[in-house]
Amino acid sequence: MTDVVAGGRGVVAPAAASEVFGHPRGMAYLVMTEGFERFSYYGMQTLLVLYMTARLLTPGVMEHIVGFAGFRQLLDGVFGRLSNQALATTIFGLYGGSVYALPVVGSLIGDRLGRRRVVTVGLVVMALGHFLMAFEPLFLLALSALMTGSGLLKGNVAAQVRGLYGPNDERLDQAYSIFYMAVNIGGALSPFLCGTLGELYGWRYGFTAAGVVMAVGVAIYLSGLRYLPADRPRETSARGAEGAEGVARPAGFSLAQLAAMGVLLLVATLFWTTISQGWNTYNLWVRDRVDRSVFGFTLPVTWFSVGGSLAAIALAPPVIWFWRWQAARGREPGDLPKVAWGCLTVAGGTLIYSLAEALAGQGKIAILWPLACHLVVSLGYLYVAPVFVAWFSRIVPTGATGTTIAIYYLSICGGSFISGWLSRFYGVVGNGEFWAIHAALTAGGGMLLLALRRPLTPMLDHRDRQEVAR
Repeated sequence: MTDVVAGGRGVVAPAAASEVFGHPRGMAYLVMTEGFERFSYYGMQTLLVLYMTARLLTPGVMEHIVGFAGFRQLLDGVFGRLSNQALATTIFGLYGGSVYALPVVGSLIGDRLGRRRVVTVGLVVMALGHFLMAFEPLFLLALSALMTGSGLLKGNVAAQVRGLYGPNDERLDQAYSIFYMAVNIGGALSPFLCGTLGELYGWRYGFTAAGVVMAVGVAIYLSGLRYLPADRPRETSARGAEGAEGVARPAGFSLAQLAAMGVLLLVATLFWTTISQGWNTYNLWVRDRVDRSVFGFTLPVTWFSVGGSLAAIALAPPVIWFWRWQAARGREPGDLPKVAWGCLTVAGGTLIYSLAEALAGQGKIAILWPLACHLVVSLGYLYVAPVFVAWFSRIVPTGATGTTIAIYYLSICGGSFISGWLSRFYGVVGNGEFWAIHAALTAGGGMLLLALRRPLTPMLDHRDRQEVAR
Protein backbone atom coordinates (compact mmCIF):
# COMPACT_ATOMS: atom_id res chain seq x y z
CA MET A 1 0.00 0.00 0.00
CA THR A 2 1.18 3.52 -0.79
CA ASP A 3 0.43 6.68 1.15
CA VAL A 4 -0.40 9.67 -1.04
CA VAL A 5 -0.64 13.15 0.43
CA ALA A 6 -3.70 15.00 -0.88
CA GLY A 7 -3.43 18.65 -0.05
CA GLY A 8 -2.39 17.74 3.48
CA ARG A 9 -4.65 14.71 3.84
CA GLY A 10 -3.47 11.18 4.33
CA VAL A 11 -4.90 9.09 1.52
CA VAL A 12 -4.31 5.41 0.95
CA ALA A 13 -4.05 4.38 -2.69
CA PRO A 14 -4.52 0.79 -3.83
CA ALA A 15 -1.45 -1.35 -4.46
CA ALA A 16 -2.49 -1.61 -8.10
CA ALA A 17 -2.06 2.13 -8.50
CA SER A 18 1.39 1.84 -10.08
CA GLU A 19 2.93 4.70 -11.96
CA VAL A 20 2.29 5.31 -15.66
CA PHE A 21 5.04 7.18 -17.52
CA GLY A 22 6.46 8.34 -14.20
CA HIS A 23 3.14 9.57 -12.76
CA PRO A 24 0.43 7.98 -10.58
CA ARG A 25 -2.10 5.84 -12.46
CA GLY A 26 -4.95 8.04 -11.25
CA MET A 27 -3.40 10.89 -13.22
CA ALA A 28 -4.20 9.03 -16.46
CA TYR A 29 -7.91 8.87 -15.58
CA LEU A 30 -8.04 12.52 -14.58
CA VAL A 31 -6.27 13.52 -17.79
CA MET A 32 -8.72 11.50 -19.92
CA THR A 33 -11.72 12.85 -18.00
CA GLU A 34 -10.49 16.40 -18.43
CA GLY A 35 -9.79 15.80 -22.10
CA PHE A 36 -13.32 14.55 -22.84
CA GLU A 37 -14.91 17.25 -20.67
CA ARG A 38 -12.90 19.97 -22.39
CA PHE A 39 -13.72 18.44 -25.79
CA SER A 40 -17.40 18.89 -25.09
CA TYR A 41 -16.94 22.32 -23.48
CA TYR A 42 -14.83 23.79 -26.27
CA GLY A 43 -16.95 22.08 -28.89
CA MET A 44 -19.94 24.03 -27.60
CA GLN A 45 -17.94 27.18 -26.95
CA THR A 46 -16.45 27.37 -30.43
CA LEU A 47 -20.00 27.46 -31.80
CA LEU A 48 -21.59 29.77 -29.24
CA VAL A 49 -20.91 33.28 -30.61
CA LEU A 50 -21.45 32.18 -34.20
CA TYR A 51 -24.70 30.45 -33.21
CA MET A 52 -26.01 33.49 -31.34
CA THR A 53 -25.17 35.98 -34.10
CA ALA A 54 -26.32 33.81 -37.01
CA ARG A 55 -29.41 32.19 -35.52
CA LEU A 56 -30.40 32.49 -31.87
CA LEU A 57 -30.47 36.28 -31.49
CA THR A 58 -32.24 36.99 -34.77
CA PRO A 59 -35.82 38.35 -34.87
CA GLY A 60 -38.41 35.63 -34.71
CA VAL A 61 -36.13 33.27 -32.80
CA MET A 62 -34.94 35.02 -29.64
CA GLU A 63 -38.52 35.91 -28.72
CA HIS A 64 -39.15 32.22 -28.06
CA ILE A 65 -36.27 31.73 -25.61
CA VAL A 66 -37.71 31.10 -22.17
CA GLY A 67 -36.93 34.04 -19.87
CA PHE A 68 -34.86 35.94 -22.45
CA ALA A 69 -36.91 39.15 -22.47
CA GLY A 70 -36.23 39.79 -18.80
CA PHE A 71 -32.60 38.71 -19.19
CA ARG A 72 -32.01 41.19 -22.02
CA GLN A 73 -33.70 43.94 -20.08
CA LEU A 74 -31.28 43.29 -17.23
CA LEU A 75 -28.27 43.42 -19.55
CA ASP A 76 -29.49 46.62 -21.18
CA GLY A 77 -29.87 48.17 -17.75
CA VAL A 78 -26.24 47.35 -16.91
CA PHE A 79 -24.47 47.85 -20.25
CA GLY A 80 -26.85 50.08 -22.18
CA ARG A 81 -28.68 49.07 -25.33
CA LEU A 82 -26.55 46.53 -27.20
CA SER A 83 -26.60 45.53 -30.84
CA ASN A 84 -27.28 41.86 -31.46
CA GLN A 85 -23.58 41.23 -32.13
CA ALA A 86 -22.51 43.06 -28.98
CA LEU A 87 -25.24 41.23 -27.07
CA ALA A 88 -23.85 37.89 -28.27
CA THR A 89 -20.24 38.67 -27.28
CA THR A 90 -21.38 40.09 -23.93
CA ILE A 91 -23.39 36.95 -23.16
CA PHE A 92 -20.36 34.88 -24.12
CA GLY A 93 -18.15 36.85 -21.74
CA LEU A 94 -20.64 36.58 -18.88
CA TYR A 95 -21.08 32.85 -19.48
CA GLY A 96 -17.34 32.20 -19.66
CA GLY A 97 -16.75 34.27 -16.54
CA SER A 98 -19.48 32.49 -14.58
CA VAL A 99 -18.02 29.11 -15.56
CA TYR A 100 -14.85 30.10 -13.72
CA ALA A 101 -16.49 31.96 -10.81
CA LEU A 102 -18.71 29.12 -9.66
CA PRO A 103 -15.80 26.71 -8.95
CA VAL A 104 -15.18 28.72 -5.77
CA VAL A 105 -18.56 27.53 -4.47
CA GLY A 106 -18.16 24.08 -6.00
CA SER A 107 -14.77 23.60 -4.39
CA LEU A 108 -16.08 24.59 -0.97
CA ILE A 109 -18.74 21.91 -1.45
CA GLY A 110 -16.09 19.42 -2.58
CA ASP A 111 -13.84 20.18 0.39
CA ARG A 112 -16.74 19.35 2.71
CA LEU A 113 -18.77 16.66 0.94
CA GLY A 114 -16.01 14.88 -0.93
CA ARG A 115 -14.60 15.57 -4.36
CA ARG A 116 -15.46 12.24 -5.94
CA ARG A 117 -19.20 12.62 -5.59
CA VAL A 118 -19.17 16.34 -6.37
CA VAL A 119 -17.15 15.81 -9.56
CA THR A 120 -19.50 13.01 -10.61
CA VAL A 121 -22.56 15.24 -10.18
CA GLY A 122 -20.82 18.05 -12.06
CA LEU A 123 -20.02 15.83 -15.02
CA VAL A 124 -23.61 14.58 -15.25
CA VAL A 125 -25.10 18.10 -15.03
CA MET A 126 -22.73 19.33 -17.73
CA ALA A 127 -23.75 16.48 -20.04
CA LEU A 128 -27.39 17.45 -19.50
CA GLY A 129 -26.59 21.08 -20.32
CA HIS A 130 -24.97 20.14 -23.62
CA PHE A 131 -28.01 18.13 -24.69
CA LEU A 132 -30.34 21.01 -23.70
CA MET A 133 -28.37 23.35 -26.00
CA ALA A 134 -29.97 21.53 -28.94
CA PHE A 135 -33.33 23.11 -28.00
CA GLU A 136 -33.48 26.86 -28.71
CA PRO A 137 -36.20 27.79 -26.16
CA LEU A 138 -34.11 26.19 -23.38
CA PHE A 139 -30.96 28.19 -24.12
CA LEU A 140 -30.75 29.97 -20.76
CA LEU A 141 -31.52 26.75 -18.87
CA ALA A 142 -28.80 24.96 -20.84
CA LEU A 143 -26.22 27.64 -20.03
CA SER A 144 -27.22 27.49 -16.36
CA ALA A 145 -26.70 23.72 -16.29
CA LEU A 146 -23.30 24.06 -17.97
CA MET A 147 -22.19 26.75 -15.54
CA THR A 148 -23.40 24.77 -12.51
CA GLY A 149 -21.79 21.53 -13.66
CA SER A 150 -18.50 23.24 -14.42
CA GLY A 151 -18.60 24.94 -11.03
CA LEU A 152 -18.83 21.58 -9.31
CA LEU A 153 -16.16 20.08 -11.53
CA LYS A 154 -13.23 22.35 -12.20
CA GLY A 155 -11.60 23.15 -8.88
CA ASN A 156 -12.23 19.67 -7.56
CA VAL A 157 -10.62 17.85 -10.50
CA ALA A 158 -7.54 20.08 -10.32
CA ALA A 159 -7.38 19.42 -6.56
CA GLN A 160 -7.51 15.68 -7.22
CA VAL A 161 -4.45 16.06 -9.43
CA ARG A 162 -2.71 17.80 -6.53
CA GLY A 163 -3.81 14.98 -4.23
CA LEU A 164 -1.82 12.41 -6.19
CA TYR A 165 1.51 14.05 -5.34
CA GLY A 166 3.42 14.78 -2.18
CA PRO A 167 3.78 18.32 -0.82
CA ASN A 168 7.26 18.86 -2.30
CA ASP A 169 6.98 16.64 -5.35
CA GLU A 170 8.91 18.28 -8.19
CA ARG A 171 6.70 16.48 -10.72
CA LEU A 172 3.77 18.78 -9.92
CA ASP A 173 4.53 21.41 -12.58
CA GLN A 174 4.93 18.59 -15.10
CA ALA A 175 1.64 17.04 -13.93
CA TYR A 176 -0.29 20.25 -14.50
CA SER A 177 1.41 20.70 -17.88
CA ILE A 178 0.19 17.21 -18.85
CA PHE A 179 -3.23 18.06 -17.46
CA TYR A 180 -3.38 21.20 -19.58
CA MET A 181 -2.19 19.23 -22.60
CA ALA A 182 -5.39 17.19 -22.23
CA VAL A 183 -7.29 20.48 -22.26
CA ASN A 184 -5.61 21.41 -25.51
CA ILE A 185 -6.18 18.00 -27.09
CA GLY A 186 -9.88 18.37 -26.34
CA GLY A 187 -9.81 21.90 -27.71
CA ALA A 188 -8.00 20.75 -30.85
CA LEU A 189 -10.33 17.91 -31.74
CA SER A 190 -13.70 19.41 -30.81
CA PRO A 191 -13.96 21.96 -33.67
CA PHE A 192 -13.54 19.17 -36.21
CA LEU A 193 -16.53 17.29 -34.81
CA CYS A 194 -18.79 19.74 -32.98
CA GLY A 195 -17.74 22.78 -35.01
CA THR A 196 -18.13 21.09 -38.39
CA LEU A 197 -21.48 19.53 -37.51
CA GLY A 198 -22.84 22.74 -36.03
CA GLU A 199 -21.54 25.25 -38.56
CA LEU A 200 -22.14 23.22 -41.74
CA TYR A 201 -24.99 20.82 -40.96
CA GLY A 202 -27.05 22.34 -38.16
CA TRP A 203 -26.35 23.89 -34.77
CA ARG A 204 -28.20 21.22 -32.80
CA TYR A 205 -26.00 18.46 -34.25
CA GLY A 206 -22.88 20.15 -32.92
CA PHE A 207 -24.39 20.61 -29.45
CA THR A 208 -25.67 17.03 -29.33
CA ALA A 209 -22.22 15.72 -30.28
CA ALA A 210 -20.78 17.68 -27.34
CA GLY A 211 -23.29 15.97 -25.04
CA VAL A 212 -22.33 12.51 -26.27
CA VAL A 213 -18.63 13.19 -25.72
CA MET A 214 -19.41 14.49 -22.23
CA ALA A 215 -21.22 11.25 -21.42
CA VAL A 216 -18.07 9.33 -22.36
CA GLY A 217 -16.12 11.50 -19.93
CA VAL A 218 -18.53 10.55 -17.15
CA ALA A 219 -17.94 6.85 -17.85
CA ILE A 220 -14.14 7.28 -17.84
CA TYR A 221 -14.16 9.09 -14.52
CA LEU A 222 -16.33 6.48 -12.82
CA SER A 223 -14.13 3.67 -14.11
CA GLY A 224 -11.03 5.21 -12.51
CA LEU A 225 -12.42 6.14 -9.09
CA ARG A 226 -10.37 3.50 -7.26
CA TYR A 227 -7.14 5.15 -8.39
CA LEU A 228 -8.05 8.65 -7.19
CA PRO A 229 -7.41 10.22 -3.77
CA ALA A 230 -10.06 9.08 -1.32
CA ASP A 231 -12.53 11.63 0.02
CA ARG A 232 -11.71 12.87 3.50
CA PRO A 233 -13.81 11.17 6.17
CA ARG A 234 -16.44 13.52 7.60
CA GLU A 235 -15.20 13.10 11.14
CA THR A 236 -11.80 14.55 10.24
CA SER A 237 -13.20 17.71 8.69
CA ALA A 238 -13.34 19.57 11.97
CA ARG A 239 -9.78 18.75 13.06
CA GLY A 240 -7.48 21.70 13.56
CA ALA A 241 -4.20 22.54 11.94
CA GLU A 242 -3.07 18.92 12.16
CA GLY A 243 -3.72 16.87 9.04
CA ALA A 244 -5.20 13.38 8.98
CA GLU A 245 -1.69 11.99 8.66
CA GLY A 246 -0.67 13.69 11.90
CA VAL A 247 1.55 16.31 10.32
CA ALA A 248 0.97 19.94 11.16
CA ARG A 249 -0.15 22.14 8.30
CA PRO A 250 -0.57 25.89 7.92
CA ALA A 251 -3.81 27.15 9.43
CA GLY A 252 -4.36 29.68 6.69
CA PHE A 253 -2.82 32.41 4.56
CA SER A 254 -0.42 34.98 5.99
CA LEU A 255 -0.86 38.62 5.07
CA ALA A 256 2.20 38.34 2.84
CA GLN A 257 0.67 35.40 0.99
CA LEU A 258 -2.60 37.28 0.56
CA ALA A 259 -0.75 40.26 -0.89
CA ALA A 260 1.21 38.02 -3.26
CA MET A 261 -1.97 36.22 -4.26
CA GLY A 262 -3.65 39.54 -5.04
CA VAL A 263 -0.83 40.57 -7.38
CA LEU A 264 -0.78 37.20 -9.11
CA LEU A 265 -4.55 37.18 -9.51
CA LEU A 266 -4.34 40.60 -11.18
CA VAL A 267 -1.63 39.38 -13.56
CA ALA A 268 -3.56 36.20 -14.30
CA THR A 269 -6.71 38.24 -15.01
CA LEU A 270 -4.86 40.35 -17.58
CA PHE A 271 -3.44 37.20 -19.15
CA TRP A 272 -6.86 35.53 -19.38
CA THR A 273 -8.45 38.65 -20.86
CA THR A 274 -6.40 38.09 -23.99
CA ILE A 275 -6.76 34.30 -24.01
CA SER A 276 -10.55 34.50 -23.49
CA GLN A 277 -10.94 36.81 -26.47
CA GLY A 278 -9.56 33.97 -28.58
CA TRP A 279 -12.87 32.15 -28.09
CA ASN A 280 -15.10 35.20 -28.29
CA THR A 281 -14.53 38.03 -30.78
CA TYR A 282 -11.74 36.07 -32.49
CA ASN A 283 -14.34 33.93 -34.28
CA LEU A 284 -16.06 37.04 -35.64
CA TRP A 285 -12.68 38.48 -36.69
CA VAL A 286 -11.82 35.29 -38.58
CA ARG A 287 -15.24 35.32 -40.21
CA ASP A 288 -14.90 38.95 -41.28
CA ARG A 289 -11.20 39.45 -42.03
CA VAL A 290 -9.34 36.20 -42.81
CA ASP A 291 -9.10 34.62 -46.26
CA ARG A 292 -10.32 31.11 -45.44
CA SER A 293 -10.04 29.71 -48.94
CA VAL A 294 -7.58 26.81 -49.30
CA PHE A 295 -7.37 25.09 -52.70
CA GLY A 296 -10.91 26.18 -53.48
CA PHE A 297 -12.33 24.98 -50.14
CA THR A 298 -13.53 27.54 -47.61
CA LEU A 299 -12.47 26.47 -44.13
CA PRO A 300 -15.16 26.68 -41.43
CA VAL A 301 -14.57 29.47 -38.92
CA THR A 302 -14.60 26.98 -36.05
CA TRP A 303 -11.57 25.17 -37.45
CA PHE A 304 -9.36 28.17 -36.72
CA SER A 305 -9.76 27.51 -33.01
CA VAL A 306 -7.72 24.35 -33.59
CA GLY A 307 -4.55 26.33 -34.25
CA GLY A 308 -3.91 27.32 -30.66
CA SER A 309 -4.66 23.89 -29.26
CA LEU A 310 -2.51 22.06 -31.81
CA ALA A 311 0.36 24.46 -31.18
CA ALA A 312 0.10 23.92 -27.42
CA ILE A 313 0.03 20.13 -27.89
CA ALA A 314 3.08 20.24 -30.14
CA LEU A 315 5.01 22.59 -27.86
CA ALA A 316 4.13 20.97 -24.50
CA PRO A 317 6.54 17.97 -24.73
CA PRO A 318 9.59 20.08 -25.67
CA VAL A 319 8.72 22.66 -23.02
CA ILE A 320 8.40 19.94 -20.34
CA TRP A 321 11.67 18.36 -21.56
CA PHE A 322 13.36 21.76 -21.46
CA TRP A 323 12.23 22.32 -17.87
CA ARG A 324 13.56 18.88 -16.90
CA TRP A 325 16.85 19.62 -18.65
CA GLN A 326 17.16 22.90 -16.77
CA ALA A 327 16.18 21.27 -13.46
CA ALA A 328 18.83 18.56 -13.85
CA ARG A 329 21.43 21.31 -14.15
CA GLY A 330 19.99 23.48 -11.39
CA ARG A 331 19.00 26.16 -13.88
CA GLU A 332 15.21 25.84 -14.05
CA PRO A 333 13.72 29.31 -13.52
CA GLY A 334 11.25 29.91 -10.74
CA ASP A 335 7.54 30.45 -11.15
CA LEU A 336 7.73 34.24 -11.38
CA PRO A 337 10.15 34.41 -14.33
CA LYS A 338 8.22 31.70 -16.14
CA VAL A 339 4.91 33.53 -15.82
CA ALA A 340 6.37 36.98 -16.56
CA TRP A 341 8.08 35.95 -19.79
CA GLY A 342 5.06 33.84 -20.71
CA CYS A 343 2.81 36.92 -20.47
CA LEU A 344 5.20 38.97 -22.60
CA THR A 345 5.27 36.17 -25.18
CA VAL A 346 1.45 36.07 -25.32
CA ALA A 347 1.41 39.85 -25.79
CA GLY A 348 3.92 39.62 -28.63
CA GLY A 349 1.87 36.92 -30.31
CA THR A 350 -1.31 38.98 -30.05
CA LEU A 351 0.40 41.92 -31.74
CA ILE A 352 0.74 39.69 -34.81
CA TYR A 353 -2.98 40.33 -35.40
CA SER A 354 -2.33 44.08 -35.36
CA LEU A 355 0.59 43.71 -37.75
CA ALA A 356 -1.53 41.58 -40.08
CA GLU A 357 -4.24 44.24 -40.11
CA ALA A 358 -1.72 46.98 -40.90
CA LEU A 359 -0.23 45.04 -43.81
CA ALA A 360 -3.55 43.83 -45.24
CA GLY A 361 -5.23 47.23 -45.33
CA GLN A 362 -8.68 46.77 -46.86
CA GLY A 363 -7.84 43.33 -48.21
CA LYS A 364 -8.27 39.94 -46.60
CA ILE A 365 -5.66 38.62 -44.17
CA ALA A 366 -3.67 35.56 -45.22
CA ILE A 367 -4.27 32.40 -43.22
CA LEU A 368 -0.62 32.19 -42.11
CA TRP A 369 -0.99 35.24 -39.86
CA PRO A 370 -3.46 33.74 -37.35
CA LEU A 371 -1.48 30.48 -37.43
CA ALA A 372 1.71 32.35 -36.52
CA CYS A 373 -0.11 34.08 -33.68
CA HIS A 374 -1.37 30.74 -32.35
CA LEU A 375 2.16 29.36 -32.29
CA VAL A 376 3.62 32.26 -30.30
CA VAL A 377 0.66 32.66 -27.94
CA SER A 378 0.59 28.92 -27.18
CA LEU A 379 4.26 28.99 -26.17
CA GLY A 380 3.51 31.78 -23.72
CA TYR A 381 0.40 29.97 -22.50
CA LEU A 382 2.45 26.91 -21.50
CA TYR A 383 4.67 29.12 -19.35
CA VAL A 384 1.72 30.70 -17.56
CA ALA A 385 -1.42 28.58 -17.13
CA PRO A 386 -0.02 25.30 -15.67
CA VAL A 387 2.52 27.15 -13.53
CA PHE A 388 -0.20 29.34 -12.00
CA VAL A 389 -2.36 26.33 -11.10
CA ALA A 390 0.60 24.49 -9.60
CA TRP A 391 1.59 27.52 -7.51
CA PHE A 392 -1.91 28.08 -6.14
CA SER A 393 -2.13 24.39 -5.21
CA ARG A 394 1.13 24.70 -3.22
CA ILE A 395 0.03 27.55 -0.97
CA VAL A 396 -3.07 25.65 0.19
CA PRO A 397 -4.22 26.29 3.78
CA THR A 398 -5.68 23.55 5.93
CA GLY A 399 -7.95 21.21 3.96
CA ALA A 400 -8.81 23.61 1.17
CA THR A 401 -6.84 22.54 -1.91
CA GLY A 402 -9.87 22.74 -4.19
CA THR A 403 -10.96 26.11 -2.81
CA THR A 404 -7.49 27.60 -3.26
CA ILE A 405 -7.29 26.46 -6.87
CA ALA A 406 -10.81 27.79 -7.43
CA ILE A 407 -9.63 31.20 -6.21
CA TYR A 408 -7.19 31.15 -9.13
CA TYR A 409 -10.13 30.46 -11.44
CA LEU A 410 -11.52 33.85 -10.41
CA SER A 411 -8.80 35.33 -12.61
CA ILE A 412 -10.21 33.45 -15.61
CA CYS A 413 -13.64 34.70 -14.59
CA GLY A 414 -12.39 38.28 -14.49
CA GLY A 415 -10.57 37.88 -17.78
CA SER A 416 -13.68 36.53 -19.47
CA PHE A 417 -15.84 39.36 -18.10
CA ILE A 418 -13.32 41.98 -19.26
CA SER A 419 -12.97 40.38 -22.70
CA GLY A 420 -16.77 40.39 -23.02
CA TRP A 421 -16.86 44.08 -22.15
CA LEU A 422 -14.00 44.89 -24.54
CA SER A 423 -15.69 42.95 -27.34
CA ARG A 424 -18.22 45.78 -27.78
CA PHE A 425 -15.40 47.84 -29.29
CA TYR A 426 -14.88 45.34 -32.11
CA GLY A 427 -15.89 47.18 -35.25
CA VAL A 428 -15.91 50.50 -33.38
CA VAL A 429 -12.15 51.00 -33.12
CA GLY A 430 -9.80 49.69 -35.77
CA ASN A 431 -9.10 45.97 -35.63
CA GLY A 432 -5.38 46.57 -35.21
CA GLU A 433 -6.05 48.82 -32.22
CA PHE A 434 -8.52 46.30 -30.82
CA TRP A 435 -5.88 43.56 -30.60
CA ALA A 436 -3.17 45.98 -29.47
CA ILE A 437 -5.28 46.83 -26.40
CA HIS A 438 -5.30 43.18 -25.39
CA ALA A 439 -1.57 42.82 -26.01
CA ALA A 440 -0.87 45.85 -23.82
CA LEU A 441 -2.93 44.47 -20.94
CA THR A 442 -1.10 41.13 -20.89
CA ALA A 443 2.32 42.73 -21.37
CA GLY A 444 1.55 45.01 -18.44
CA GLY A 445 0.97 41.98 -16.25
CA GLY A 446 4.31 40.45 -17.21
CA MET A 447 6.18 43.69 -16.59
CA LEU A 448 4.49 44.06 -13.20
CA LEU A 449 5.76 40.63 -12.14
CA LEU A 450 9.29 41.45 -13.23
CA ALA A 451 9.15 44.73 -11.32
CA LEU A 452 7.87 43.08 -8.12
CA ARG A 453 9.88 39.89 -8.40
CA ARG A 454 12.04 40.36 -5.32
CA PRO A 455 9.32 41.31 -2.81
CA LEU A 456 7.07 38.52 -4.12
CA THR A 457 9.75 35.82 -4.15
CA PRO A 458 9.71 34.95 -0.40
CA MET A 459 6.05 33.90 -0.74
CA LEU A 460 6.79 31.47 -3.58
CA ASP A 461 8.52 28.12 -3.95
CA HIS A 462 12.13 27.29 -3.23
CA ARG A 463 13.29 27.53 -6.85
CA ASP A 464 12.41 31.23 -6.89
CA ARG A 465 14.25 31.86 -3.63
CA GLN A 466 17.34 30.03 -4.87
CA GLU A 467 17.33 31.94 -8.15
CA VAL A 468 17.10 35.34 -6.44
CA ALA A 469 19.87 34.32 -4.06
CA ARG A 470 22.23 33.61 -6.98
